[in-house]
Amino acid sequence: MQTSNRLEGIGEYYFSTKLREIDDLNKQGKNIISLGIGSPDLPPHHSVIETLSLEAEKANSHGYQSYKGSPVLRKAIAGWYQKWYNVSLNPDTEILPLIGSKEGIMHICMTYINDGDTVLLPNPGYPTYRSAARLAGGKLVDYHLEAGKNWFPDFEELSGLVPPSTVTGRQRAILFVNYPHMPTGQLPTKSFFDQLISFAREYELLVIHDNPYSFILNENPMSLLSVPGARDHVIELNSMSKSQNMAGWRVGMMVGAKERINEVLRFKSNMDSGMFLPVQLAAAKALELPLEWYRELNEVYKKRRTRVFELLDLLRCEYSRDQAGLFVWAKVPASEGNGYALSDQVLYGANVFITPGGIFGDAGDSYVRISLCCPEEKITESIERIKQFSGIKKPLHV
Repeated sequence: MQTSNRLEGIGEYYFSTKLREIDDLNKQGKNIISLGIGSPDLPPHHSVIETLSLEAEKANSHGYQSYKGSPVLRKAIAGWYQKWYNVSLNPDTEILPLIGSKEGIMHICMTYINDGDTVLLPNPGYPTYRSAARLAGGKLVDYHLEAGKNWFPDFEELSGLVPPSTVTGRQRAILFVNYPHMPTGQLPTKSFFDQLISFAREYELLVIHDNPYSFILNENPMSLLSVPGARDHVIELNSMSKSQNMAGWRVGMMVGAKERINEVLRFKSNMDSGMFLPVQLAAAKALELPLEWYRELNEVYKKRRTRVFELLDLLRCEYSRDQAGLFVWAKVPASEGNGYALSDQVLYGANVFITPGGIFGDAGDSYVRISLCCPEEKITESIERIKQFSGIKKPLHV
């Protein structure tokens, strides 16, 4: 049986294959400590779990749901955006709940990309942008992010990548952006967001802003939709996986102009039959959590990040202490080759897995990424294992 042409160039997701390898190593007795994936290990608030349980007991909770999501959840999303981002959204027309924001990336690509359409992708950046755009038939064009430019796009470079306008009334290209940025942890600034919207207006771009990390180790959450006029050019994705510890629940959201919501809904409504109602109602409860919830969560991550800095110092890596999000991004010393080499050394020598930065694009080849989604005692144990690994200074060549 032959696979479809659309799968050409689409490999299995890196973590899917790597986790199988780690599972095999564990079966051999290696007891690998994984500092790779950003899946929160802490539970949601107890009131969220309680809401799920209570609602699931109701006999009328188990049928098909609206394709647009529960009005209760959409109203909660609107309130959350107003409270934390100072963005007013119409819950009836400008919000679309998602079964995880990852599916939203695919829905958007299938809704707006024709064969050969230009899709501008951050390098380094989240690999799903690339695979979803390729599956939709897009022409993938990287724009490079550099530490020396604070991991912001070079708008002069971007202007040279946008194709000439050929179809009146249609976007010239789709631009993926993601701030706070993953994997580098770079926070946005108001001036950058303002410049981004001006650029999108001038070059007739549809901007997809992926915004799941804005509450993690960041006291000033920002939405790109807070910029005046942004709604004409922006679809924003957000998620409850990170800031509400609900990764496995698969609850995300797409927000934007009424027209964009309706356009994406034409595709999405053919892909699923709605989200389990008790999950939606529990998600609405989670969106009502007070500031104290985020502060307590971030105190845990601050302590873990301090330990990760110690681990990176052992590996002689360079890093910024001002990163946001669930990871720490660090440049490996030149003597160690690249991120893949250092990752392999630590995995096979110390039984600790850290992510090579190259999986996020070749601009990340000289970097590694370490997740904060691991108990502090496990990070401490990782430090001790690396200290005992006598071969840490001997680079592997890959």
